[in-house]
Amino acid sequence: MQALKQVINFYLNSSIHVALAASALVWVTGLEFNLDWDFNLFGFVFFATISGYNFVKFFGVAKFHHRSLARWLRVIQMFSLLAFLAMCFFVISLKFEALILTGILGVITFFYAIPVMVPKHYFFDDHKNLRQIGGLKVYLIALIWTVVTVFLPLVNEEVPIGFDAMITGFQRFCFVLVLMLPFEIRDLNYDSIKLATIPQKIGIKNTKIIGVLLLMLFVLLNYFKDTLSIKVIISTVSISVLTGVFLLVSKKDQSKYHSAFWVESLPIVWWLIFILLG
Repeated sequence: MQALKQVINFYLNSSIHVALAASALVWVTGLEFNLDWDFNLFGFVFFATISGYNFVKFFGVAKFHHRSLARWLRVIQMFSLLAFLAMCFFVISLKFEALILTGILGVITFFYAIPVMVPKHYFFDDHKNLRQIGGLKVYLIALIWTVVTVFLPLVNEEVPIGFDAMITGFQRFCFVLVLMLPFEIRDLNYDSIKLATIPQKIGIKNTKIIGVLLLMLFVLLNYFKDTLSIKVIISTVSISVLTGVFLLVSKKDQSKYHSAFWVESLPIVWWLIFILLG
């Protein structure tokens, strides 16, 4: 039992689970827009997610304490290095326009973790990274996930970014934003008040109300598309209901795996619903 728990913790802490979630959303986009299967794109997104998330999570821990790191963290560091090398292998197969897009995302990810000089009127008076700028974190993450899981696959397949793609992008932004809310609620016990997270600013109850409204918007936006299939409608309604349930039962003292595993699994569930619908 202890060995199984260690495997699950490694699976979560090494960002494999979140990488599968990101890959699942790329696949959802491919199914909706009838894109060809691209193994290199999926490989890139999977390993880039692991590399980026682990860089952000562990940079502050590891940069000055490499020799004294816990054994599990050294293992994750080695795993992250291998993931980075795999990402480099897959990235060379992307189209030029997709490479430009990934380069921009790479710069954003770098400054999301690395401290930079931030003017005092942004709540801080010292070197801070982007995620420490009050109120920015959740929106920046939603934007990055939207670009990676919607626009990157389309650009790489040289599909014009038309009206339907823009609507899908806005839907994905709303969906990922709602997925972040259970994490924001969980972290109320730990986040600095200066981060100005959504629950800190409006409270848990209002955060859940906003989340439900965003999920309703997520579904309703389908009807503004020029091309719409019954599979898209059923899958978005289904995943909205599931996501809403997980949001509504979220609390500050939630179980360890509520957000880290179950909420993070929802993109995979969305993909499975799409697949089951044929």
